Amino acid sequence: MKTYMPNAKNTPERKWYVVDASNIPLGRLASQVAAVLRGKNKPTYTPHADMGDHVVVINAGKVVLTGNKINQKTYNYHTLYPGGDKQIPYSKLMETKSDFVVHRAVKGMMPKNSLGKNMLKKLRVYAGAEHPHAAQNPIVLNVKGGRA
Repeated sequence: MKTYMPNAKNTPERKWYVVDASNIPLGRLASQVAAVLRGKNKPTYTPHADMGDHVVVINAGKVVLTGNKINQKTYNYHTLYPGGDKQIPYSKLMETKSDFVVHRAVKGMMPKNSLGKNMLKKLRVYAGAEHPHAAQNPIVLNVKGGRA
């Protein structure tokens, strides 16, 4: 009897999922989307292979930050010039780049190597309700933990 070892070559066709991020806490959304991107929702999950599916997140502008994080949490980066340390509060980021906030949260929950970068390429985030991936017939993915 031969042992079956799943890999990227013998995986079935990847599915497309669409997630509505309205009134869902950012961390819960990111952790469940990261699990689908990695393929942890499948019985053939293999840690060293990209077994995940494509995920389209819509309404990223309506995602919720619990507690007082909207005012206290900041996005920090450096411009690589002397004194170029910049801090942007999440209240401003949510108004201007809400898709970036969701993408960054999911990226933080992916593996920190080339496999994680390839898995992250299957994520598409849109601030509004419209997306150009209707031709792929995405399946609605219900994310647990949303607020009523």
